Amino acid sequence: MKFRRRLGAVLIASFGFAMTVHAAEDALIKRGEYLAKAGDCIACHSAPQGKPFAGGLSLATPLGNIVSTNITPSKTNGIGNYTLEQFAAALRGGVRADGQLLYPAMPYTSYALVSDDDVKALYAYFMQGVAPVNVSPPQTALPFPFNVRVSMAAWNLLFLDSRPFTPDPSQSVEWNRGAYLVKGLAHCSTCHTPRNALMAEETSASLGGSVVGTWYAPNISSDPTSGIGPWSEADIVAYLRTGHVVGRAQAAGPMAEAVDNSFRHLDDRDLRAMAVYLQSTPAVHHAADRRPPYAWGGRKASVDEVRGEPLPEDANRMSGPQLYDAYCASCHQVHGEGAGQGIDGPGLPSLFHNTALGHTNTNNLVMVMLEGVHRQASAPDVLMPAFGRLLSDQQIATLGNYLLKEYGNPNASVTAEQVKILRAGGEASPLITIARASLIVAGLLLLAVLLLLMRRRKRS
Repeated sequence: MKFRRRLGAVLIASFGFAMTVHAAEDALIKRGEYLAKAGDCIACHSAPQGKPFAGGLSLATPLGNIVSTNITPSKTNGIGNYTLEQFAAALRGGVRADGQLLYPAMPYTSYALVSDDDVKALYAYFMQGVAPVNVSPPQTALPFPFNVRVSMAAWNLLFLDSRPFTPDPSQSVEWNRGAYLVKGLAHCSTCHTPRNALMAEETSASLGGSVVGTWYAPNISSDPTSGIGPWSEADIVAYLRTGHVVGRAQAAGPMAEAVDNSFRHLDDRDLRAMAVYLQSTPAVHHAADRRPPYAWGGRKASVDEVRGEPLPEDANRMSGPQLYDAYCASCHQVHGEGAGQGIDGPGLPSLFHNTALGHTNTNNLVMVMLEGVHRQASAPDVLMPAFGRLLSDQQIATLGNYLLKEYGNPNASVTAEQVKILRAGGEASPLITIARASLIVAGLLLLAVLLLLMRRRKRS
């Protein structure tokens, strides 16, 4: 009888221990899922109509397209065979399990700040919480010399700071949490910080705004004119949560994706922490900025005066008011005031007091006209149709300049050439030509040295 009781007690204790271990594993996986959303891993590692994290998305960079890899736990096509140490090396050091170096399109320079505990949670999620997908994406094929991955070793020596995040004891717990997220997992500087000639972030202008492909990631430093200094903590939280703040801005393009895939899934404490940190960042001011980008424009007169006027035979000669009346007024209203904002949702945004029309860089204005605004089905319904197939480069330029003059920053402008370039995917980078020219010069110098040495030997 005593033996049976002891055996029963042992079995109960073992069962309880197993349940505790299982609960701990589930909590770790759930924590990893949250962190993966904070890092927006799904955005780059999922192709349109593809399986989550199976890779295959072609990421446009100044050096060419980089194809994202499969990071599901597939043992044949993904990272299923990665150890925790190999996973950490790829995430924080840009080194794959096979020893190949990753390109910094993977923001490992930001993820280097991620703590060991969070790396373990992410590893648990990707190994146990993600379905394996046995699909192998196409290989990245950058032009020479950037296809030689070993060159990234020199780049890493120059620009990769592998030290993990260290809390600032002079700041609050909330501020440090915000700094950890903004600098690390959320990798905000990857898009919002300008790059130098070697494609590394210019730390002296951190979060000061940068062109990302065809879009412009605006200044989000604390500067009161160029940045988001006048935004309240509640404004920043609302924008990260919904992608829209009345009288400020609405997200489109890559930022809309970041809101839908990442920020709207974070809890309020983390969003507030990010807002607190962003409000404290060093101000980056641009001399051309005279007022905050959301502070331009106002309600304008109706376009009724152009209604009834015959349209020109050449559509490219349509005036700004005619184009606005034909393509914009039905949603943004004849005075540009929008409709339904702040009632049952974001509604149709006003064109004045809108950062899309307030920045000196007008790429975003052009891109929303070309591509529209697309959000996920479960996200707030802020949509705009694409006019890229309906309007020519000249029509987009004419309409854009009319909108800037009437509702936005009159010092900004749109050109037909700019529209043409953005429609084609953005400006080509001179880096490939520069790199190849540098290699040719280096080769010629090496050849000259070898010839000089050969001459000296002959003379001796």
